[in-house]
Amino acid sequence: MSGEVLTAVEGKAGRIRLNRPRALHALNEAMCATMLEAIEAWRGDAAVEIVLIDHAEGRGFCAGGDVRRAAESGKGDGVEARAFFATEYRLNHRLFTYAKPVVAFMDGVVMGGGVGISQPARFRIATENTLFAMPETAIGLFPDVGGGWYLSRLPGRVGQYLALTGARIGGAECHALGLATHYIHAERLETAKARLSEAPQEAAGILDALSDEPPSAAILEHREAIDRLFASDRLEDILAALEADGGDWATEQLSVLRSRSPLSMKVALKLLLEGATMPTFEDEMRQEYAVAAHIVQRPDFAEGVRAVLVDKDNAPRWDPATPEGVTDHMIDRIFAPLDAESEWSPEG
Repeated sequence: MSGEVLTAVEGKAGRIRLNRPRALHALNEAMCATMLEAIEAWRGDAAVEIVLIDHAEGRGFCAGGDVRRAAESGKGDGVEARAFFATEYRLNHRLFTYAKPVVAFMDGVVMGGGVGISQPARFRIATENTLFAMPETAIGLFPDVGGGWYLSRLPGRVGQYLALTGARIGGAECHALGLATHYIHAERLETAKARLSEAPQEAAGILDALSDEPPSAAILEHREAIDRLFASDRLEDILAALEADGGDWATEQLSVLRSRSPLSMKVALKLLLEGATMPTFEDEMRQEYAVAAHIVQRPDFAEGVRAVLVDKDNAPRWDPATPEGVTDHMIDRIFAPLDAESEWSPEG
């Protein structure tokens, strides 16, 4: 079977394998639709007791979504971009609410869309190859696919730090923060998949038995600084705290934030603030879709994609160019609910 997503039943497991290696398995709408179709078919199939999500050829796991196409759409009527986000978010929600256990093998790059299909899983496997990040503020977007839910529930202010800076963390750090449930060396993954396919009812025990002791988590060395310097939900306060600190680590983070979209950073902070008390994941996805529908047609999204992914000059010209230029009114408009005919729903 060929295609950008490979689906099959092996033993008692439904297998979903991302197969777009040249794009590091970045998701497009068709891939999300294929995955949705598969898990819906397996929902009522008694022969499928567990779902395993990994990647096929090349390096893994999933480098995000196909934001280039979304940015091109956003420069026009935005219809294609909204359709992509609507389908992707339905997949995220379906995985989050899926009754059968899902196992995501986060063996490689886990960014953006890759976070969206791994974090809903009951079991999330990190390896020595895992590289996790939500780098959306660098391209004028925001940490979506449930980022407002997941990041707001991390210890202290780690979620805000990751959302604003797009910092990359490894498998041991994912495990320490709870983004991964297990840490298993990559060489044991095929053994894990085979055993899970044979005895899905023993999934927790199988994964526990194959788990390794992860290395020390580097991010924990900065927990005090993260909680102190990223304590505010106001971007200007965070920038002032980093500047006042003056230490090497704080100065490095300040430099990173000064390169990010001020609009995206303020959106990210509000998203996490509201996500922490969001009643349900469905409510979270409905709000994120409204934000996405508005922000894809803002100039920062097209400009960020141009600077980082197209021209690769890493010199975006943000609009507004400063945090002070991003008004509360502007943020309120981005978070405004869509009308009943346009809003997102789990069923489409």
